[in-house]
Amino acid sequence: MTITQLHYILAVAEYQNFTLAAEKCFVTQPTLSMQIQKLEEELDIKIFDRNKKPIQLTEVGKKIVEQAKSIVNEADRIKDIVEQQKGFIGGEFKIGIIPTIMPTLLPMFLKNFIKKYPKVKLIVEEHNTEEIINRLQKGQLDAAIAATPLNEPNLKEIVLYYEPFVGYFPSEFREGIEELSPTDLNINDILLLQDGHCFTNGILNICKASKLEPSHGFELTSGSFETLIRLSNEGLGVTLLPYLHTLNLNEKDKKNLIPFQDPKPSREVSLIFSKSELKMHIIEALRSSISGVVRGAIAFQDVEIISPKLHRN
Repeated sequence: MTITQLHYILAVAEYQNFTLAAEKCFVTQPTLSMQIQKLEEELDIKIFDRNKKPIQLTEVGKKIVEQAKSIVNEADRIKDIVEQQKGFIGGEFKIGIIPTIMPTLLPMFLKNFIKKYPKVKLIVEEHNTEEIINRLQKGQLDAAIAATPLNEPNLKEIVLYYEPFVGYFPSEFREGIEELSPTDLNINDILLLQDGHCFTNGILNICKASKLEPSHGFELTSGSFETLIRLSNEGLGVTLLPYLHTLNLNEKDKKNLIPFQDPKPSREVSLIFSKSELKMHIIEALRSSISGVVRGAIAFQDVEIISPKLHRN
């Protein structure tokens, strides 16, 4: 039994296809199949049921895959130890970011990060929170950035920053309001992202509402803050935005922003990774880079954290 054979098993278990698994492992399909067959013969069991399409794990195969994940992780940890001892920060690193954070945060730190750590090949993927959790648990992501807490037992979270919410109220909706309080918000008049979205759930919590029952005469399923701003500018309602998203608004739209009274309702944004703590040297480099740029952008200190009941995007 070899680590290489275990890598092949994990690849087939993930992709449920020998040819695709071989491509991902950068070997020929006959080579991968032969190595898995050799291991099955050595153990005198069948790991995969090849008669099913797509290929399925046998019952014993499921147990072997779970153990293989642990063994491969521990083997990878040895590489991490050596690289950290040498002070080397490099290699491929896959990070997932939720859609309500990706457009604003990524441009803030990416250029400086790749300049400071040129040997890191950063692969950035956009996923909703549910998919991020799934991929982290399967080892398909090395880390992620999302609204927290997630309360997942196999994942760890390092808080990066607390991002306040800001009201977006065109003049016809302001009525002399200079600072918002939750009592100024009517949940049924607020334009929000699609139902089940973690940012929307956070707003529901601010308004102490259990669900959204819009009175706009339409139902919105957009995942874009730009869409919400444009609809609000058309007089169709007001909306709330994460603070970092407001930094790039044009001067005309910035006049529609209203801050919340202290303590400002905010969301917690964290760097999330497996408890196996692989590639911690890169994770720490990311934490340092992101915290450095965001600390200056968010000047608010008196904030109240709003934890969404459900996390999806």
